Amino acid sequence: NHEREIHQNRLQKSRLISLETARSNKLELDWSGYTPAKPKQLGIHSYEDYPLKDLVNYIDWTPFFHTWEMRGIYPKIMDDPETATQAKILLEDAQILLDRIVNEKLLQAKAYVGLFPAESIGEDIRILNQDSEWLTVFGLRQQFSKTQNRPNLCLSDFIAPATSSETDYIGAFIVTSGLGLDTLCKSFEKQNDDYSSIMAKALADRLAEALAEKMHEHVRQHLWGYGEATNLSREDLISEKYLGIRPAPGYPACPDHTQKETLFKLLDPEQQTEVKLTETYAMLPGASVSGWYMGHPKAQYFGLGLIGRDQIQDYATRRSISIGEAEQWLSPNLSYTPKQANK
Repeated sequence: NHEREIHQNRLQKSRLISLETARSNKLELDWSGYTPAKPKQLGIHSYEDYPLKDLVNYIDWTPFFHTWEMRGIYPKIMDDPETATQAKILLEDAQILLDRIVNEKLLQAKAYVGLFPAESIGEDIRILNQDSEWLTVFGLRQQFSKTQNRPNLCLSDFIAPATSSETDYIGAFIVTSGLGLDTLCKSFEKQNDDYSSIMAKALADRLAEALAEKMHEHVRQHLWGYGEATNLSREDLISEKYLGIRPAPGYPACPDHTQKETLFKLLDPEQQTEVKLTETYAMLPGASVSGWYMGHPKAQYFGLGLIGRDQIQDYATRRSISIGEAEQWLSPNLSYTPKQANK
């Protein structure tokens, strides 16, 4: 896997294009023929004690097995002669602890969801908060040459431009199922039961992702209402066979973790939720997920890949930060070795 990454990086470096060229090959959606669905309920919605039992069917078990360094896809992993025995034991143990967590309420889940008017300007998305102030989410564009007329994507391409006559919208979410996790893990560790402690963390992570999935469905069907008629199976939900995406800051399409700050300012301006950002923009408690909801039917996931010094300079200028700081937060995406003097 690591070797494949090195190969991809080399390939992208050799195909790097200027930011100007990448911009001229952006995704051009026909905004004149599209009316964005207006959310039924704009603003912030809080779910303070979300029932864990409602999340069990939304769990994607594949990443759970990855935690235990078992590569494979659930449910196939249960039938593979090489993995079946161990996978069955793990899943059985997981189900036993999960039942305890749900029935004894050993963890607490909370969700915060917001829907806001939004517009795009170049790579950036401007969002109108509840106090009618504009907040900006800064974006980055793919910067390697594409084949077969494929565009150089940026998340802002999926939001109507400020010049469009239509009002567009964006959603934001923060979910956690990690409240109580520390106490639970410590109680296992006191009994020298590291296995159950790791199991509890793995299950809390799965429940957080399940809550993100459940909330996305709730938004599509009720709060925003652009995907009402879809009754999808569990498999369809996990393979994301629905309209819209929920990219998360720090992940391939928007790798800059600092953009979580804007998301938190939107959803938790008074810092009243129990999910906090650390100095390095990690979320506490651990089993927490945050990100954006984008509803355009053409919205898709993508990886930013490597970018050039010209885009870093442009990004730093737009964000009013030094080039060194931009390079620091985006170091895995740099196509060059930064100069030390830029600090």
